[in-house]
Amino acid sequence: MRILLFGKDGLVGWELQRALAPLGVVVPLGRKGCKGLCGDLTKLDRLRQTIREIKPTVIVNAAAYTAVDRAEEERELAYIINAKAPTLLAEEAKAQDALLVHYSTDYVFDGSGDRAWREQDPVAPINHYGLTKLTGEQAIQAAACRYLIFRTSWVYAARGKNFLGTMAKLIQEREALTVIDDQVGAPTGAELIADVTTIALRQAHQYPELTGIYNLVAAGETSWHGYAQFIAEWFKEQCVRIQATPERIQPIPSAAWPTPARRPLNSRLDRSKLENAFGLQLPEWQVGVERALAERQNFTISQD
Repeated sequence: MRILLFGKDGLVGWELQRALAPLGVVVPLGRKGCKGLCGDLTKLDRLRQTIREIKPTVIVNAAAYTAVDRAEEERELAYIINAKAPTLLAEEAKAQDALLVHYSTDYVFDGSGDRAWREQDPVAPINHYGLTKLTGEQAIQAAACRYLIFRTSWVYAARGKNFLGTMAKLIQEREALTVIDDQVGAPTGAELIADVTTIALRQAHQYPELTGIYNLVAAGETSWHGYAQFIAEWFKEQCVRIQATPERIQPIPSAAWPTPARRPLNSRLDRSKLENAFGLQLPEWQVGVERALAERQNFTISQD
């Protein structure tokens, strides 16, 4: 395979460089590009030229506009990156008979109820970010290329900016915290997403009937508050000094922390289609979180 990867420096893109390597030649591109190649999803003409120059058998788009609140103001920029660029990637994938891998989000749903969302459930985004991601999904489907679209949520990694890293830092610095407790989902590691992507990509490349939309999240569920308490408990068990012990992390409703963009209360995603199609059993969310925390802690210790 010849794999063209966009978004190499993001949480998922970073792990994909490792995970995809055994499948063939990987050409990883970040926003700054490399050797005349364009990885900036806002530069559509240069993006098209890059794809035609590389002639990939697989295009993996791990780049996205993910600043949910800022998207309410930077609407056009979010739309270009999350909708227009995926449209172009799908058109080029169709023209070159390449398989397109793209990542989407639970934000395509309205977050109502308490049942895990299935791939075929009605979509109804409640913020502009979700709308742009849905538009990108629909454009890929309309292009009639071969595609894998993975909807995921609550993505974290040991590196980069994400909830796990923010909480790990605050728990060690502040004596008390308040965290939202009425939004529920499954923290999902970038490492897990990259590994599952590689397994699914290899199978779908051989068996085109496996292409389509899949939910890709870790097993289990929790609230942001439960997630934060779990991090504090882990530090406690590892005898790491912290300021905000689990009992000092207080729950609050979403209404007490208003944001420019509404967040879905129900971010649960049903994994059964993915697991059945590719013969997988995804681990409980706690497994990946513990691993990421250990990786962060080991890196911190090595720097001291």
